[in-house]
Amino acid sequence: MEKGARHRNNTEKNHPGGSQSETSPDTGSGGGGVALKKEIGLVSACGIIVGNIIGSGIFVSPKGVLENAGSVGLALIIWIVTGLITAVGALCYAELGVTIPKSGGDYSYVKDIFGGLAGFLRLWIAVLVIYPTNQAVIALTFSNYVLQPLFPTCFPPESGLRLLAAICLLLLTWVNCSSVRWATRVQDIFTAGKLLALALIIIMGVVQIGKGEYFWLEPKNAFENFQEPNIGLIALAFLQGSFAYGGWNFLNYVTEELVDPYKVANPGEPEDVCGRVPRNGWELGDRCDK
Repeated sequence: MEKGARHRNNTEKNHPGGSQSETSPDTGSGGGGVALKKEIGLVSACGIIVGNIIGSGIFVSPKGVLENAGSVGLALIIWIVTGLITAVGALCYAELGVTIPKSGGDYSYVKDIFGGLAGFLRLWIAVLVIYPTNQAVIALTFSNYVLQPLFPTCFPPESGLRLLAAICLLLLTWVNCSSVRWATRVQDIFTAGKLLALALIIIMGVVQIGKGEYFWLEPKNAFENFQEPNIGLIALAFLQGSFAYGGWNFLNYVTEELVDPYKVANPGEPEDVCGRVPRNGWELGDRCDK
């Protein structure tokens, strides 16, 4: 044990950032290191991002955005603005993912930057409030779509919706706990299904436009308000649009399980100003060797 402790101390002295020691040869050859299996490739990583963004929100939020915006033109502007905000956030998280190559997403970044207490509070807020409510909304939406064809003339019973949503959550939890490979396969399959559904909706919309059904898309009619403008409702429309785009940061929760996170973040081999290729992320304050 003393020999192992001296070895770790020497490693930390040679690599002040600490992250270099995670991929030392001793880690995978009986050195006692524990690491997550790297089983998520580029295609599966893209599937995680697309699958989490294109969730139930894209099928639910458009109605709320249009109702709260008050006009078709303003609703389209809200979609564009929320999309730009989402793109900026995704680019920032891609940079964070290669700079701090740790799984955990927000928790890891808040902990490393602001300290353990802030990270602890962020983690428990997410576990107790944010993620349960988000998953509950997604599961209930899924169960509503599944049961609606069985009740064409009325709403599905609440007990049935809750039971199916609970079964769905338990099944997905079991899959994610049992195997990363199976979890990514399920993610890829559902992502393909959601893309197919969106493609059908887009095709039907284009067909309707081809038939001349574009009255509300004409500039003179697009900003015609069908309700009294209200700043509170417009803010709610932005919230609905942001919910539809939600999920762009989910890949950072499994950074350590990516086969090559730098390839996922940036095509090719990224280099710093010194011409070096980062393999474990640069720590703040890294300088070129003189």
